[in-house]
Amino acid sequence: MAEQRQAAERPLSPHLQIYRVTITMAMSILHRIVGVALYAGTALVAWWLIAAAAGPEAYALFQSVAGHWFGQLVLFGFTWAFLHHLFGGIRYLLWDEIVATSPKAADTITWIAVISALAGTVLVWAIVFSMRGVI
Repeated sequence: MAEQRQAAERPLSPHLQIYRVTITMAMSILHRIVGVALYAGTALVAWWLIAAAAGPEAYALFQSVAGHWFGQLVLFGFTWAFLHHLFGGIRYLLWDEIVATSPKAADTITWIAVISALAGTVLVWAIVFSMRGVI
């Protein structure tokens, strides 16, 4: 008969089933996702610049798409993504300089980055709407 081997006792690698999700972990993952999404947003910026250079008809097409409610929603999302990535990058820069590396300080600057991105997005769009005479 074949001899049965007993599995060696060794520690298991940590994985998502044993970690609890923290704000710093969620922000780190979202920072990478938003970074990828900014590539698509940059295409919108390029379309805007090309349309402005191409003439009134091309710019009118861009304006009609950007002025639609869905276009406004996409631009609002792009603004948030940009500011989220910016403030997340500042957070990483602080950590590179060995600032706010304790768990409590890391959570605090993460929340500051999240709130700053949201507040900045609302502020930018409040300015946009006030310049249009909507507010």
